[in-house]
Amino acid sequence: MNRRESVKTAAAAVAALSAVPGYALEKKSQTSINRKLNIACVGIGGMGAANLRGVCTPLSERIDGQWPDVDSQNMVALCDVDWDRAKKSFEEYPEAKRYKDYRVMFEEMGAEIDAVIIATPDHTHACIAMEAMRRGKHVYVQKPLARTVHEARVLTEAARKYGVVTQMGNQGHSGEGIRLICEWIADGAIGDVREVHAWTSRPVWPQAVARPQATPPVPETLDWDLWLGPASYRPYHPAYLPFNWRGWVDFGTGALGDMACHTLDPVFWALKLKYPDSVEASCTKISGKEFPESYPLASIIHYEFPEREGMPAVKVHWYDGGLLPERPVELEEGRRMGGEGALFVGDKGKLICGTYGSSPQLIPYTKMQAYKRPEPTIPRVKVGHEMDWVNAIKEDRQPSSNFDYSGPLSEMVLMGTLAQLSPGKKLLWDGKNMQVTNVPELGVKPSYREGWHL
Repeated sequence: MNRRESVKTAAAAVAALSAVPGYALEKKSQTSINRKLNIACVGIGGMGAANLRGVCTPLSERIDGQWPDVDSQNMVALCDVDWDRAKKSFEEYPEAKRYKDYRVMFEEMGAEIDAVIIATPDHTHACIAMEAMRRGKHVYVQKPLARTVHEARVLTEAARKYGVVTQMGNQGHSGEGIRLICEWIADGAIGDVREVHAWTSRPVWPQAVARPQATPPVPETLDWDLWLGPASYRPYHPAYLPFNWRGWVDFGTGALGDMACHTLDPVFWALKLKYPDSVEASCTKISGKEFPESYPLASIIHYEFPEREGMPAVKVHWYDGGLLPERPVELEEGRRMGGEGALFVGDKGKLICGTYGSSPQLIPYTKMQAYKRPEPTIPRVKVGHEMDWVNAIKEDRQPSSNFDYSGPLSEMVLMGTLAQLSPGKKLLWDGKNMQVTNVPELGVKPSYREGWHL
């Protein structure tokens, strides 16, 4: 190429780039096994504080100010709408820049950030994660992936489009128990599974309640408008935050959204589930009529899945609010079912486990003792769930709970919340097209407050 051709080529490249928004030019940093990632975290007062520890050693655990753990990454930015609740994390990571608005953080820090942890309330997951992925940032998003089916689908598709490394915060997916369950079921330990029961004792926050009428002053350290994000405006009240937002339809996904991404995770993986054919809920304190803005005190949700990959059709039943399935006769007297768990019912036996797929056992215990376990076939994760995401970024691979897996898992869970808001109706679901075919007016796409979008 001669000098004239070089100049023309360079000019054409500049012209092409000038039509692209600046943020779209942020490229994923070239990483290596040895380089520490620059990580930001949005939402650092609750579960986010634990996620921080999963990737970066806090100041209180450093020796002479130095990281004792070679796996510790760089925490470069911390963002939270409530700086009083964020105070402890700010103190533990004094080197990180502090923000209230994640949009300002992205604009100011740009390509300095490699990856983002998102641990905000459910209703803001999608907007923050989408903005991060548009800018080429790898993302770790707490469960459920989003508040609605539509948002979960959009995030899944965006992760593929932008080529980023993703992980959802269902930490049991990196555990041993869930892998044992998958291997035992594939081995035929209990035969074909046609029915599953899963349960939780939650909620441990108020549900089936009316919107408070009082309008107390907003705490000085809280940006209430930012906390609301895409949700419709309402006056501040401590009934919503910092913890009880899970019970409100505009902000959370109830007991189901909180725990099913853990408890139904081994069910979804081991049985190769995807879209249910139908979902139906029966609820106490019917939220859709008596308390339209809050989830019910307790519910039972029935999912029906078609045949898939050589497995028979299966019914999955979910129980929350302390409701439980019938105690299996195979469970020995004196053994508790526990407050969280799942029971797989097969043609040749039954398997029970705790939340996250923990402590799986064939029942009765004599059957477990006699069972010859198969050789492991699923790779084991030898680090924490967050560090598996970090390592995947450096190794240019996807961790096991990436959005191609956790997106459809979240969609299944969130179809249950849609059924809770339409109790007594059997919703026929066209998963591919995201449509409730027998109640077409029941949309799955949320409406956002002006100024907010995906």
